Amino acid sequence: MSHISVIVGNPKPASRTRQIAEELAARIAAETGAHVHPTVDLIDHSADLFRWPTPELDAIAERLRTSAIAVIATPTYKASYTGLLKSFLDRYPARGLAGVVAVPVFTTASEEHALAVEFTLRPLLVELGASVPTRGLAFPTPRFDRRAAVLDEWFETEGSLLASAARVAEVAA
Repeated sequence: MSHISVIVGNPKPASRTRQIAEELAARIAAETGAHVHPTVDLIDHSADLFRWPTPELDAIAERLRTSAIAVIATPTYKASYTGLLKSFLDRYPARGLAGVVAVPVFTTASEEHALAVEFTLRPLLVELGASVPTRGLAFPTPRFDRRAAVLDEWFETEGSLLASAARVAEVAA
């Protein structure tokens, strides 16, 4: 059975970013039959992010590396992703996430930041070797109370691409 990892780089524990990422992962699991690993909220590991080796973070990094699908979520911070997320992803060498199908997710306070997910997080995930077959999800936080509709809209256009990429990745593994 394939697995989905959810990594959240929001400095606020139990954030809306986490909730969006978990809801998206649940939809992906329903579509693909994959099992969702427990969410990793990086703020819970912030004291260890700059220590090597750290058994707990090393295990999390390995679990992400061996997942079929990864939902990588962050709030938009200064038109990019958070340093919290970047410091975790710095644990991987170039192509360190080869074979993982990644879905970049940004929560944004404004539609003006909708492209930040494409111009900042997507290139980083690709540099790490992940396949990013869909457009990233730029989730506008003013629509948080209508998140089911936002996720429906994203999944309607991107869900089949994601499911196809996950099947290809599973066969290749």
